[in-house]
Amino acid sequence: MNQIGHPNSIAAKDVSYLLHPNTNARAHEQRGPTVMDRGPGVFVYDEDGKEYLEAMGGLWSVALGFSEPRLVEAATHQLERLPFYHLFYHKGHGPASELAEALVNIAPDPIERVFFTSSGSEANDTAIKLVWYYNNARNRPLKKKIIARHGAYHGVGIGSGSLTGLPMTHCAFDLPISGILHTTCPDFYRLGRPGETEEEFASRCADDLERLILDEGAETVAAFIGEPVMGAGGVIIPPKAYWQKIQGVCRKHDVLVIADEVITGFGRTGTMFACELYSIRPDILVLSKQITSSYIPLAATMFSNEIYQAVADNSAELGAFGHGFTTGGNPVATAVGLENLRIIKERDLVGHVRQIEPHFQGRLSALSRHPLVGQTRGVGLLGAVEFIADKETREFFDPAGRVGSHFWSVGHKHGLITRSIKDVIALCPPLIVSREEIDELFDRFERSLADTWVWVQRNRHELIGENRPITIRA
Repeated sequence: MNQIGHPNSIAAKDVSYLLHPNTNARAHEQRGPTVMDRGPGVFVYDEDGKEYLEAMGGLWSVALGFSEPRLVEAATHQLERLPFYHLFYHKGHGPASELAEALVNIAPDPIERVFFTSSGSEANDTAIKLVWYYNNARNRPLKKKIIARHGAYHGVGIGSGSLTGLPMTHCAFDLPISGILHTTCPDFYRLGRPGETEEEFASRCADDLERLILDEGAETVAAFIGEPVMGAGGVIIPPKAYWQKIQGVCRKHDVLVIADEVITGFGRTGTMFACELYSIRPDILVLSKQITSSYIPLAATMFSNEIYQAVADNSAELGAFGHGFTTGGNPVATAVGLENLRIIKERDLVGHVRQIEPHFQGRLSALSRHPLVGQTRGVGLLGAVEFIADKETREFFDPAGRVGSHFWSVGHKHGLITRSIKDVIALCPPLIVSREEIDELFDRFERSLADTWVWVQRNRHELIGENRPITIRA
């Protein structure tokens, strides 16, 4: 039970002293937190002992579940040996060097170098600065603009938050900064035109990108950044031809390709990196989350040798590469990352995802028969369920978000943690999830969906914009 009224409880201290990310602060003052206490495997338990199946892997991130002893042992051993050292001024240590080597050995071509940070936001800020530094080194001072996509998520820093294409990360923060542009989101379900095929839609996305580059001037556009599969924007699976066409535009206009694999990296899509699945050859690769199963903060900005050589030459001319973070490449974090990577390989979790994907995606797809579900979509152990007011007319709820938010709350009552993205419910369980646990996940989902359907029918006239009738077909 939430003990927000007890002054010495964790809940009361939380409400009194914390500002929570991605949270309505006033609403939080009233409801307080769900205080988590422990987590075995794919489950977590709150302070009252209630069990939840963590169908989001925390924040798309806990590959090995919540109780992998080898990661605890790796952290403990490194804490006892060398708990901290930095990588500034020619210093180094074993875990950072070994993890860098391991990452380069599995990274897609032509990635050959690593720069460590502590979060995906920092890693994407670093990617922006690398692009600028690289073009200054090449004496191209005008080639600095970076194109992201509407609906994208790349972090919440000043630069990375500007790349993010979600209004909440911009509103009241004076973002995006100048030089950051946005192009079409590859959401065929919502944005495809009547009669348009997926390939035609992919061509239109590529045409929109090229038009933006030409309108801005190709000599001013430096890079395009994209998640291979968009996560926080609603688990958007791109059309098959999308990435081939987008890369073609980028190469034509000498625009670098940045692949943000913060969510998709390390096996999530059934390949070590989603770049492999979609034949992406990135100039810059951004990693975080599953790099340590989020047991400890770590991220990496990886890049090609061509970029490295230009950056290295410029650092020699200027006296140093004037960028870095105190905890970037922390020995404990990189030791945990190295052990995490060993476990993923030893247990063939990438193969496990491929093996279990048909069952996960099959249970997901079966939900599309429900009258409230407009579309299900997914790849590997990523999935989404999109709620809709009318399946035949494709009438969406307006304003969006009330149905998704209600489902999310009902899910907690049924012991299921998901992510509501307006009226899209996202799923991203730990990579270690078993077939039986997938069945338990979807059984709890179906019970939550049944309760939500009853609520929608009861409140149907309030769930669409004013003066617009709603027809919810069973």
